[in-house]
Amino acid sequence: MKRIRKAVFPVAGLGTRFLPATKAIPKEMLTVVDRPVIQYVVEEAREAGIEHFIFVTGRNKTALEDHFDVQVELYETLLRRGKTDVLERLKAMQPQPGETSYTRQQEPLGLGHAVWCARELVGGEPFALLLPDMIMQSEKGCLKQMVALYEETGGNVLAVEECDPSETHKYGIVGRGKATHTGFEITAMVEKPKPEDAPSNFFINGRYILQPEIFSILENQETGAGGEIQITDAMLRLHAKQPFYAYIYEGLTFDCGSPEGFVEANLAFALKREDMRPRLRRLMKETLGEG
Repeated sequence: MKRIRKAVFPVAGLGTRFLPATKAIPKEMLTVVDRPVIQYVVEEAREAGIEHFIFVTGRNKTALEDHFDVQVELYETLLRRGKTDVLERLKAMQPQPGETSYTRQQEPLGLGHAVWCARELVGGEPFALLLPDMIMQSEKGCLKQMVALYEETGGNVLAVEECDPSETHKYGIVGRGKATHTGFEITAMVEKPKPEDAPSNFFINGRYILQPEIFSILENQETGAGGEIQITDAMLRLHAKQPFYAYIYEGLTFDCGSPEGFVEANLAFALKREDMRPRLRRLMKETLGEG
């Protein structure tokens, strides 16, 4: 069994739901408290032991690349001004030389196509796929726990959460089979089923561990919903040949691809900070008329 060393981050999206904020700034660079959304996702991957961070980008994403690069002038200025604490925080988030790679998607043909664009950088290894819109808040890192499950089961691993059974039509839903120590074997995958047709109420939350055979499937995958190449369609074909397992994630997930989820993430992460919590709680009470 090969260990999970590489992670793919599809960051080519235009972020149209956040216009005009994303007219000149990548949506992944919008900040939750004091860090860009993409940094939360990369830190989750690093905690899980990822050594190579692969970004599938598009036009106008150079700010994202610059964020993970060395900025000599900034570092020298911080050092000269004695702001060593800030400097150390920046250095701690800095990938080492050779740990990041970037490739262009060029055409907006869907998540499956974005993953396929990373094929040469991933090679013949299993890899993690993290949707950068989704950031997690939990005691244990989501991907780290998925890697632990993968080391027990092999195959492919998807992180799942429970939704209200009446809302299965909003998500990719999986069927629940034999239990594992932190999840279960997946028996089916259905994209946005009606509640009466759903095999369970467990939905895929944006974290995947996939075997490299997915690339040969994606190469010939026909377009699906929305006229795009869907990763779920390719996983269904791979499921016919390889086992899939679900890790039941316990924590909060924030969809920062929507304004509502983005605001929720800012509140949740700010309230976790001792230096911000008292002022925020006071403001919230006053705003809600509870002061």
